[in-house]
Amino acid sequence: MDALEDTESDDVGALLGAEGPFARELPDFAPRLAQQAMARAVQQAIAGRDTLIAEAGTGTGKTYAYLVPALLSGERVIISTGTKALQDQLYFRDLPKVRSVLGARLKTALLKGRANYLCLYRLDQTVRDGGSLERTQAAQLATIRAWSARTRRGDRMELAEVPEESPLWPRVTSTAENCLGVECPFYDDCHVFKARREAMEADVVVVNHHLLFADLALKQEGFGEILPGAAAFILDEAHQIPELAGQFFSQSLSARQLTDMAQDTLAECSGVTGAIGLLLEPVEALQDALRKLRLAMEPLPARGAFALLEDRAEVRAALHELGELLATLAELLASQAERSRGFANLHERAGLFAERLQRIVETHGDQDVRWYETFPRGFALYATPLDLAAPMRGLRERTQAAWVHTSATLSVAGNFDHFARQLGLDEPQTLCLESPFDYARQALCYLPSGLPDPNARDYTDKVIDTVLPVLQASNGRAFLLFTSHRALRRAAELLQDKVPWPLFVQGSAPRPRLLEEFRASGHGVLLGAASFWEGVDVVGEALSLVVIDKLPFAAPDDPVLMARLAALEQSGINPFMGWQVPSAVIALKQGAGRLIRSMHDRGVLVLCDPRLTTKGYGKLFLASVPPMPRTRELADVQAFFDDAGKNR
Repeated sequence: MDALEDTESDDVGALLGAEGPFARELPDFAPRLAQQAMARAVQQAIAGRDTLIAEAGTGTGKTYAYLVPALLSGERVIISTGTKALQDQLYFRDLPKVRSVLGARLKTALLKGRANYLCLYRLDQTVRDGGSLERTQAAQLATIRAWSARTRRGDRMELAEVPEESPLWPRVTSTAENCLGVECPFYDDCHVFKARREAMEADVVVVNHHLLFADLALKQEGFGEILPGAAAFILDEAHQIPELAGQFFSQSLSARQLTDMAQDTLAECSGVTGAIGLLLEPVEALQDALRKLRLAMEPLPARGAFALLEDRAEVRAALHELGELLATLAELLASQAERSRGFANLHERAGLFAERLQRIVETHGDQDVRWYETFPRGFALYATPLDLAAPMRGLRERTQAAWVHTSATLSVAGNFDHFARQLGLDEPQTLCLESPFDYARQALCYLPSGLPDPNARDYTDKVIDTVLPVLQASNGRAFLLFTSHRALRRAAELLQDKVPWPLFVQGSAPRPRLLEEFRASGHGVLLGAASFWEGVDVVGEALSLVVIDKLPFAAPDDPVLMARLAALEQSGINPFMGWQVPSAVIALKQGAGRLIRSMHDRGVLVLCDPRLTTKGYGKLFLASVPPMPRTRELADVQAFFDDAGKNR
């Protein structure tokens, strides 16, 4: 490295240092050596088009550590986050601050998947058809119409009055299949295409993982023209990538997609003479076949290997009938394709779905795992690649760009092999940055003794007995995190009459509302499963206790996981130590990370699972959670909270 390069990499660190512009201009900015080290590593990765894995402990300030070198690089950079909420936070809060401090004259753009944008064509269709809506939906439609006249971006996030789960949203947004593209009469004002045009002209584009992979893997979101020319892809919350990549390299078909197509076909008939006479019967037959197939799947587990479907004669027959009806409908739609833009689109969709169904039902290669999933009123069929390393490697090579993967949880006791192997990252640069928080003073880890084996029938009851005196000591203010919904429901039942604090139970309200009410309550007890283990941020005294019921091993009912474990075993790798333990360690680190979110937080982490101390692999888990003092004595927990109370 020559002297010039040396001063440059020092500069990006210095910008974030005590004498730099961030310390001068942002009142609550605290210089951190770990943040400066990460900024230098990201700068070098972008310049050298390298692959970097950077684990940055909570409180490192990783967002600024990648934004500063990204904005200074003079290159086109795509930044991808785990959720739309994080995407909005990055785009509307963090990026403007960094741009302003650096005085960077850059074009930035925010891009989400098309389901987030109002579709003017489908809104128009729904308004015309509005007589069939019940009262709540009719009122929501009026709200959406009024908003559509004033919105510039058409992003659903702007309209909090219509709940995210409203069944009206799918009717006024488009999917890749039903979008009419340049044929659409509203094309010139289309929010999706406006957002894409802005992204094409931008230096920094903020996307989310769903969108990025849908496009890189499937060319599904149609912004393929935005990605070429990017010099760097920065993936925040990168621990989510292996699972997501599996979804996006899968072939899949759902009952919902076919039902939507059937409904759109009937809606399109209203404007075309004679079409309903031709199409009503085959559409109804298709909907009937979907119901019949779902009914035939009823006795089976909620998800499982495709072989379970093939073993049942009535499921085989229903799948065959569905394929025949889909092919017939595609042919009939071909005869109408010239008559309207909508029919041309529906003909394409039916052909695509027929092909996909055939591919999933008839694939017999050993590269894919075929499986199904059922929902209360529907189902989905999948073919997922057994090994993601090869497609991921190919995808990165095509971009010829730097790839930066960052998260607070990517390593297992400092080792990145598990993460790197899943994504086919060969000899990446790696960086492990400790959190700046003083865990020795701010936190305590309690490993209660005397709990039974986690498979014991009364395990959840015993966990609640153990946790009650801890809740008394903390005066509520707790997250209780569970590895299954069954345990969560049992715990909620047991706590209902035993505690004086308000209980917030996952599933009783949307996640953002539960969190808001939990924060406001000051002494609440929140019970959550998988989605509360990560991406949830409660700073301050409202959250002073995190309890984890069991080590978060993936459920053995996942057909893709089972096939991967079998393949590992065949290749001579112990699947338990080579896959299940590392995955569970990363999930546990996420859950434990909810506790300390700032320099001033104090709290206790309770890890109930006795395997932490009775099994050899327990040491790996304990070596991976933040370095806090440990105790097996309830008295130490009570003393910790007494001290916290006195120091308030």
